[in-house]
Amino acid sequence: MTLQELIAPVSDRLTPTERRISALLVEDATLLAFGTVSDIAERVGTSRPSIVRFANKLGFDGFTSLQGWVRQDVARQLSTPSQRIRHRGDGPSVRAALEQAVRRTLETLDDRRVEALAAPIAKARAVWIISGETSMAGAIVLHSGLSMVRPQVHLVHEQSAARQLSSARPGDTAVVYDFARYRRHSVVAARALAQLGVSIVAITDSPLSPLASLTQNWCQLHIPAAGPFDSVLPSALTSELITARVVEMLGAKAHEQIDKLEALWQGMGTFLEYVPRGEKKGLGEG
Repeated sequence: MTLQELIAPVSDRLTPTERRISALLVEDATLLAFGTVSDIAERVGTSRPSIVRFANKLGFDGFTSLQGWVRQDVARQLSTPSQRIRHRGDGPSVRAALEQAVRRTLETLDDRRVEALAAPIAKARAVWIISGETSMAGAIVLHSGLSMVRPQVHLVHEQSAARQLSSARPGDTAVVYDFARYRRHSVVAARALAQLGVSIVAITDSPLSPLASLTQNWCQLHIPAAGPFDSVLPSALTSELITARVVEMLGAKAHEQIDKLEALWQGMGTFLEYVPRGEKKGLGEG
């Protein structure tokens, strides 16, 4: 049973305040799973007793019982790949999960949000891209796109992070990707950069993520399990949208950079000059 299914039978008995509580918790179950009564009350703009009464109305003897129930569900969703691969038939199909992930990502990343994420990247002296292992696909997409349209774009590798980041300074921007289960490397590196005065753009999955506390410029993605693994689609799609907006912001500078790159590709013979066999025959006849 989901949290929505738990709320539905009592929805007609919820007060306006309880409806606000339920809307918040349905949108972000991790807040209920890992937050406190005070955290939820502050977000909703109500009192602690109101949160407890809401839990009672759902059939629990208090907030702690409701939180324990939700934690079990979250723990199931965050299970390890070795556990997921043994229970592939327990949830929605991979296709349905991916379709929902794309839809929710596009809903989250409206024009205003993409603009906010892209702005510090476009104006930064240097861009540092940091990622955990499961979110690396999005980081690679961003690095590939940005490095073609602006200079000083660095994908930070865990084994050489200290050496790479030693030249970071105020005026730079770090784009940090990480989802539960959060990687120590990503969080520690992001904290170190924030202390240096580097602007942080965080791509994560919860307001309770350790990355969200480092910056006001972050977005929350829904990351479903695609079989035994976390889906890479939301982070890759986010990177595509951010890159496209950065290109628009850079304008002529991006055009100049890509023209230089194209000239280098041509001069170095990077791409195979391939002519289909049928066209070769036609050329010979001429």
